[in-house]
Amino acid sequence: MRPDLKREVTSDNEPVWDDQLWTPFPSLRGEITTGTCVVGLGGSGLTVIEELLARGEAVVGLDAADVAAGAAGRNGGFLLAGAYDFYHDAVRKHGRDRAFAIYQATLVEMQRIAEAAPGTVRFVGSRRIAADEWEIEDCRAQMAAMQADGLACEWYEAADGVGLMFPSDASFNPLARCRILARDAVQAGARLFSRSPVTSVQGRRVDTAEGTVHCQRVIVAIDGRLEVLLPELGGRVRTARLQMLATAPTAEITVPCPMYYREGYEYWQQLPDGSLTIGGFRDQAGPSEWSLDARPTAPVQELLETFVRTHLGVTAPITHRWAACAGYTESGLPVLEQVREGVWALGGYSGTGNVIGALSGRAVVAAALDGNLAPARVLHGERWSPEVPTVIAPSLS
Repeated sequence: MRPDLKREVTSDNEPVWDDQLWTPFPSLRGEITTGTCVVGLGGSGLTVIEELLARGEAVVGLDAADVAAGAAGRNGGFLLAGAYDFYHDAVRKHGRDRAFAIYQATLVEMQRIAEAAPGTVRFVGSRRIAADEWEIEDCRAQMAAMQADGLACEWYEAADGVGLMFPSDASFNPLARCRILARDAVQAGARLFSRSPVTSVQGRRVDTAEGTVHCQRVIVAIDGRLEVLLPELGGRVRTARLQMLATAPTAEITVPCPMYYREGYEYWQQLPDGSLTIGGFRDQAGPSEWSLDARPTAPVQELLETFVRTHLGVTAPITHRWAACAGYTESGLPVLEQVREGVWALGGYSGTGNVIGALSGRAVVAAALDGNLAPARVLHGERWSPEVPTVIAPSLS
């Protein structure tokens, strides 16, 4: 780290969202029986649990660490409509009907997220700021496609750049949201266990280091490391490390909403207390960011801090540095399928798990319990089948 970069780090890989007031659930010990065992207590897993409880299902939830200890509670706090690709790219890759259906579904899901976790969401919109002339023209193409389909999108030009505004998007506290969902799930009858890493998954049984869950079905709802727990997904979903930092509250800059820059590789926002959070530069760190290691690294952190100091003009001390692991797919659409008899998997949200993950959770429950395959087919693509896994090539806030 350059010595002239002003910093005062007070966290040890802890996200800015952590209020330190949370008490983890106990770990699983011994044998228990339930209807559905959900592996992963992030946003998608907790949405699965919410849906199961609404159907009167008995449910047990497990997490290797804690509620939202992975990417679900360590991301940039953006709630953005649409798929992983910008809308005009999604239309080109997936067809207009699918791109439009996903966009509309995410708009509805953002409202559901706000209603389920009161006080955590701010509907302030978002902006895409172009990094060069090519991206300015790409913004024009995106705006034309969105406006042609009646989707809210406005041209933006101001001192901080040129690009697009999306008035329907939002900012939120991802960790607080998941903790609210977890508390509500327990009150509704779910049995949740932290610090219970899964060692074996079968259709009727899930083993941890100290316990076993006997069940009718298993839903594995994790994003990063999905291919580790379910090796048959290797080569189709791939884990990457995403890094962020946060500053102390500052009045040096006013950021009214989540910002995307350089096609989304950099992203930042300002929290209500004035703190600035920023993530990015994964593409400039090379193959090292294809990693299962969720710890920040000096090369990416230096790029982030330099951007804060030089591009954003903020000198406030750095208070937090953290990282998380997230799953990516070649298509940008999530993995959502029955991978073994009685074992369903969802993940690989390509950095869009806050909203797409929740939609995937609802879709997998609709498929597994209700036989309603339509939501899963929209999210996953034409090749999706509840019995025959699709083949997605590897790839990689």
